[in-house]
Amino acid sequence: MTVEKLAKDLNLEFAAGENGSSRVISGVYICDLLSFAMSKAPKGSAWITIMNNLNLVAAASFADVSCVIICHGIIPDKAAIEKANELGLPILLSNLPAFETGKAIYLS
Repeated sequence: MTVEKLAKDLNLEFAAGENGSSRVISGVYICDLLSFAMSKAPKGSAWITIMNNLNLVAAASFADVSCVIICHGIIPDKAAIEKANELGLPILLSNLPAFETGKAIYLS
């Protein structure tokens, strides 16, 4: 599944990185600890989190995830949006909690 298809199927809004929407998602990883995500998020996964700052983008880039989904209606800060756009890293927004977002991906 591509990031674009996931966003469409789950009605997720792009906060940044829409030019990376053709990336393929190979799995899902849910975590709010940056150090864990950097070392354990599978390459190509959709990373679900509540983190919303510039460090999120650095960790996502290091882990080489296909996209980040920020849940609970949290909005990323301006620096994170700018850097994600620069890197072509899709950041999607979900109003659901992390578990419910992951469940929706699984069921889609």
